[in-house]
Amino acid sequence: MGWKGTRKTATSAALAGVVALVLAGPPPAGNEPRTGTAPSFETVAVRQDTSPTPPTPRLPRDFRGKGKWIVRDLDITVPFTWEGRDGDSQMTAGGPQYPIWFTNLIYHDTLYTLTYKWPGLTEHPCSRIPGFNLEALNQGFEGARFVGRETLRHPHSQRHVNHWRVGVVLPKLPPGNHARLPLALGDIYVDENNRGTFWQVLQFGIQNLYDPELDEWLVMDTFEHRPGTVTLPRRCEPPR
Repeated sequence: MGWKGTRKTATSAALAGVVALVLAGPPPAGNEPRTGTAPSFETVAVRQDTSPTPPTPRLPRDFRGKGKWIVRDLDITVPFTWEGRDGDSQMTAGGPQYPIWFTNLIYHDTLYTLTYKWPGLTEHPCSRIPGFNLEALNQGFEGARFVGRETLRHPHSQRHVNHWRVGVVLPKLPPGNHARLPLALGDIYVDENNRGTFWQVLQFGIQNLYDPELDEWLVMDTFEHRPGTVTLPRRCEPPR
């Protein structure tokens, strides 16, 4: 769910269909990167395969995983967790001791984004998009385009994955000479044996408005299919 794109309400509404894209690019090379420094990236190995196109990615109802959130142009890497419980889910990157700290949630049929810390950021609202849930997210994944089968070089293993691409272009017009605006692009890498195991995500576009290069990376070290913990921040609770 790399959906940090809900920072601005007007932008968020247009991007709700690709929220939480688990988009990952090639993984860090060598040893674990130092926190606070973006690692270098290796090129993934593309595997030739003539078997049928696999099923599209599908985020499970229950899961938990840990990894890194990487903003390469800012030279920042922070710890990252991604957890789901009974259809709700939550991403958290960084923390109070890091230069970046934010959380994204799908919680009770609403999409939330709260950015506590970001370089140069002075506003910290909790944005909400009602009517968005796990089912809507997975419906968005059904339109993903299959890129191919690849091998990601993780520091301690090689991961065989299916690479998918999801994009949002507005307005939606038929083929031909029409003015179009590419709003968001996501590359999603899921385990070839389980479309519900998300290993990496690269997300690029207006949803990354705070980043000068408009791209951010999500790289998972672990991903387990057991219930995690999802907690709505107090700042996002409705007024009483």
